[in-house]
Amino acid sequence: MRSGEKERLGVIRMITAAIKQREVDERITLDDSQVVSVLEKMVKQRKESVVQFEAGNRGDLVARENAEIALLQAYLPQQLSDAQLDALIAEALTATGATSIKDMGKVMGIIKGKAQGQADMAVVGAKIKAKLGG
Repeated sequence: MRSGEKERLGVIRMITAAIKQREVDERITLDDSQVVSVLEKMVKQRKESVVQFEAGNRGDLVARENAEIALLQAYLPQQLSDAQLDALIAEALTATGATSIKDMGKVMGIIKGKAQGQADMAVVGAKIKAKLGG
């Protein structure tokens, strides 16, 4: 607040409001992994908004949403590199013995536990499908 970063302050207030809203709705206190999932949901919502705003030729709103995405991602854990992600997928494939697309759920379950908040699960799913021949 004192540094005059109004955009960052607004995003921090949105984060705390979203966390408190979920805590009140579910009558629980969120742990770290649940807070990360709230942040991921906020980033996903903004990415979807960017697509809609681009379709509507609203460059001003696209810029604002992208700025919010960048600020939100600063509070998320460090993302895994492609090499790390590929190694994690290979490890999960060998651990489950997955050979077909039917085994994708088992592989995703293992990876989701290890890479929660560190990788986009849509990208992970696409990579697993490619490796399983789907």
